[in-house]
Amino acid sequence: MAVKIRLTRMGAKKAPFYRIVATDSRKARDGQYIEQIGYYNPVTEPADVKIDAEIAKKWLAYGAQPTDTVRDLFIKNGIIEKK
Repeated sequence: MAVKIRLTRMGAKKAPFYRIVATDSRKARDGQYIEQIGYYNPVTEPADVKIDAEIAKKWLAYGAQPTDTVRDLFIKNGIIEKK
């Protein structure tokens, strides 16, 4: 099972709100997930981001691959270092 750390969309039409989740890569974008790691709200200024660093590092240690957007959020929050 390949685990990805990615965004799942929540919120109303034209008011997106995203949860950062660890999920099986074969599941649908908004489908079932293993664990919620945090959230990201791009509508607010500045964007509201809350990530549980312990859980994120645990999943990265297990070999979960973050998507590009999630990787950028992790770098901005100091969870992983920029290469």
